[in-house]
Amino acid sequence: MAPPGLIHSSLGHSETGESPQHLGSGDIMSGEESASPSAIQISRIMRPDDANIAGNVHGGTILKMIEEAGAIISTRHCNSQKGETCVAALARVERTDFLSPMCIGEVAHVSAEITYTSKHSVEVQVTVMSENILTGARRVTNKAALWYVPLSLKNVDKVLEVPPLSYTRKEQEEEGRKRYEAQKLERMETKWKNGDVMQPSINPEPYTVSYSQSTLIHLVGPSDCTLHGFVHGGVTMKLMDEVAGIVAARHCKTNIVTASVDAINFHDKIRKGCVITISGRMTFTSNKSMEIEVLVDADPVALHSQGRYRAASAFVTYVSLSKEGKTLPVPQLLVSRPGSGLRGGF
Repeated sequence: MAPPGLIHSSLGHSETGESPQHLGSGDIMSGEESASPSAIQISRIMRPDDANIAGNVHGGTILKMIEEAGAIISTRHCNSQKGETCVAALARVERTDFLSPMCIGEVAHVSAEITYTSKHSVEVQVTVMSENILTGARRVTNKAALWYVPLSLKNVDKVLEVPPLSYTRKEQEEEGRKRYEAQKLERMETKWKNGDVMQPSINPEPYTVSYSQSTLIHLVGPSDCTLHGFVHGGVTMKLMDEVAGIVAARHCKTNIVTASVDAINFHDKIRKGCVITISGRMTFTSNKSMEIEVLVDADPVALHSQGRYRAASAFVTYVSLSKEGKTLPVPQLLVSRPGSGLRGGF
């Protein structure tokens, strides 16, 4: 029997089983669809521990569900042909817009579909819908694109080849190739910033970068990891959103919600037992929104041969809301010094 509030379905077939974090647990497929399913849906009712004090579901909760759906479908595809067993690891999340807030008691339906494959990567397009189970009303809340790479279970540093995808139109493959080349270029550009470090400040002034800057330190445990001992991408994204939310709340001192997430790049794997430091700082404000940079550094304390390294980075946009859910003006960011490396405009 599935845990309360969790429903799995794939290609319209009802399923029961464990949380989608455990790839393949309880999944039931039949006929030719079991060979290489191209679409999947997972659903879960939103509980109080998924939301903030105003009842809005955390953006990190949605991001975690999006990643779980992507991991399931991409891992299935990468193991659809005979060869070395592998697991799909999240490499990048494209810009994700939060089109509408989701609330406690609503059901989140996360649909994922493979839309492009290169020699060593898989693109998954994900759509999230919320359902009011009392009225049956549905609305789209999120759309996202994720990139995965297949890693061998025998050697997680070995990237395997991806089985080719069959396209219904030639244009689909060409469009996918353009998206692949674009994200590859952006990933290379992001690596130039990987040496950036956020330094704390003593007695900062209100509304400055240092005033709202926040850090969370987390010890990676078994529940955070895949079967081969590396952190789920969804776990990392949830922590990143949590830190960004603290930065936004400190700056505005109001209820805040995630509006969008710029591309999240995963630069390196995080092993079980690592101590990770998630740092966030305000980089830009407009009248109605604020942009926050989030960096994730991993420290493999048990491995003396490897030092601290940059594991992931992203920019997150938040909006400030009143108690009635209306957008509020955002206090303007005071930049203390020029040339600080902070971004302007988006």
